[in-house]
Amino acid sequence: MAGVVNPGTDINWCGHHFSQANWYAFGRLAWNPELSAVEIAEEWVRMTFTNKPEIFSTICRMMLDSYEIFVNYTMPLGLHHLIGGDHYAPMPWNDRAPREDWTATYYHRASEDGIGFDRTRNGSGAVDQYFPPLNEIFNDINRCPEKYLLWFHRCAWDHRMKSGRTLWEELCAKYDEGVKGAIMLQKTWASLAGEIDPRRHTEVAQRLVIQVNDAKKWRNQILEYFSRFSKRAVPPLDV
Repeated sequence: MAGVVNPGTDINWCGHHFSQANWYAFGRLAWNPELSAVEIAEEWVRMTFTNKPEIFSTICRMMLDSYEIFVNYTMPLGLHHLIGGDHYAPMPWNDRAPREDWTATYYHRASEDGIGFDRTRNGSGAVDQYFPPLNEIFNDINRCPEKYLLWFHRCAWDHRMKSGRTLWEELCAKYDEGVKGAIMLQKTWASLAGEIDPRRHTEVAQRLVIQVNDAKKWRNQILEYFSRFSKRAVPPLDV
C-alpha cells in the first residue's frame, strides 16, 4: 500500500486542517481496508473537532460531499488532466509538454464534433484492461456510468444525457453545481463559528475563500474554452 502526501512546514503539516484527514484515512485503511469513508470521517471528526451531535454531523457531511463538489467544478463526466505544469490551475488549452500524454488536449480531444477519448474497442481498446462485466459496461455508451463517460467515449455535444439535457448543457450544469457546492461548504463552515476554536475556524474559513474563487475560475475558464468548440453559448450563471 502506498500513498502520495504533501507535508510542509505548517504546524498542521498540510496547510489545511481538513487535509490531515487524508493522512488519517491512509493509516486506518492500512490497518483495516474494509473501513468505509463514512466510518473514517466520523472517527476523525470526533478526535479532531467535536463530539457534539449536530456539529459532528455537519462537519462529516461537509467532508463526504467535498469530493463530488471538487470533481464537478474541475473535471466532471470523466474529463481528465485539464491542467498545466503546476497541476493546480485550469489549463485545458495546454498542448505543449515533453510527452503528448502530458497535455490536456490529448485527453479531452475537443472539436466541433464533440469531446472525449474513445477507449472502447472501436478506439484505443483500453476498455479491455478491465475484467468482465466492467469492460462490457464501460464499452457500451448507454450503460457506461456518466461520471466516466468522457474517459471511455467520444460524444457529440448534443449527446442526450440521462437528465434529458444535452452533453453541453450537462457539462455546464455540473460546473455550476460545483461552484454552488463550494459556496455551500463555505456557508456551512461559517455557521459553525463559536463551535470551533477561533484560530482553526478562521484558518479553514480562509481556505474556503480560496476554494470558492478557484471553483469560479475553473468553471468560467473551462466553459469559455469548450464553448469555442461546441459553438454553443455558456448559459447564464447564478453566481
